[in-house]
Amino acid sequence: MINTGIENIINDNKLSESLKNKDALFALALSNTATADIDGITQAGLPGKIYLTPTLDAEFLLTGEVPSLGELPETPKGVPTPCLMTRAVSQIKPFKKTELFNLGLKVTPKVDESIIKDFGIEPSKSIDMGADIDAKDVFEKGYKFGKDWNIDADYAIIGESVPSGTTTATATALALGYDASNLFSSSFKNVPNSIKNETINRALSLINEDDGVFEKLSKVSDNMLIFIAGLVLGVNSRFPLVLAGGTQMAGALLVADTVAKEMGLQIDSSKLLLWTTKWVAKDENSDIASLLNMLSFKIEASYPDFDFSSSTHPALKLYDMGEAKEGVGAGGALVYACLNGVNQQDIIKEVESYLGS
Repeated sequence: MINTGIENIINDNKLSESLKNKDALFALALSNTATADIDGITQAGLPGKIYLTPTLDAEFLLTGEVPSLGELPETPKGVPTPCLMTRAVSQIKPFKKTELFNLGLKVTPKVDESIIKDFGIEPSKSIDMGADIDAKDVFEKGYKFGKDWNIDADYAIIGESVPSGTTTATATALALGYDASNLFSSSFKNVPNSIKNETINRALSLINEDDGVFEKLSKVSDNMLIFIAGLVLGVNSRFPLVLAGGTQMAGALLVADTVAKEMGLQIDSSKLLLWTTKWVAKDENSDIASLLNMLSFKIEASYPDFDFSSSTHPALKLYDMGEAKEGVGAGGALVYACLNGVNQQDIIKEVESYLGS
């Protein structure tokens, strides 16, 4: 087991524990928002090539290589992608199946095309100029997919890779009326609040008093948040569904809750979970529990007691210092590993092998 196992953020871990030794499908939602092009707003990738981050994450997860770039990218501070953890888990205890959701990518991953589900969604624009999303269409695509989704596994885990996603998630929550200004996390240890706040304020200034929910989402959100909200409502606990991520996935649930109320949809959350990392759960600059407690329905949220304290690799130490916290379903993959009896040291050893000396 991973240290002492699974810790709860809100509510108990009964549903998580019921998934012990069960098969999981792993899906990765991928999208680009031009918000990430704003200088200094994110460190989720290489400067000037942030748009490649979700593409490279998908490639490395599935192949262990990044043909769209040639080498595994690091942030300017040397932080490697959290995809390393998801990849490591998938090699030690493979998922029954892996799928990629193309929710608006500039560059399609160079992987087996049969595992990519393309929903015909374009990358969104920067929220400070108006994201220009057909939010109702994106939501409906997610909803229909969720209703029809045949996972052929005991449960599904969905991660995400959307650079600047915490910025768009914050703007989305605020636009929908949630008091969430300081609750979302960041890829940075020292959050660039002035840049983020200026971007969010410009985005919110585009909202008109008479805008409906979808009009607000069209202006200040991102495709992943809207699609996942639809998917959650479409699945509606037909099977256990894990949102593997941090405050962005909490933001997607706030969107789902708001849209459900607007459309008169009933939410069955009895098989809905959120799994994240210890770094998100313990982050002093965000509060995922408060975000989840804003929901009108109950959800079980947990994290694994996993860190890199036993690693000697300096790049991995940056995670424990708060320089990166979540992404590519890392928290979900680590909980899955815990439920399947995978040893923490085996995961760390596998991750270190990707980085060399």
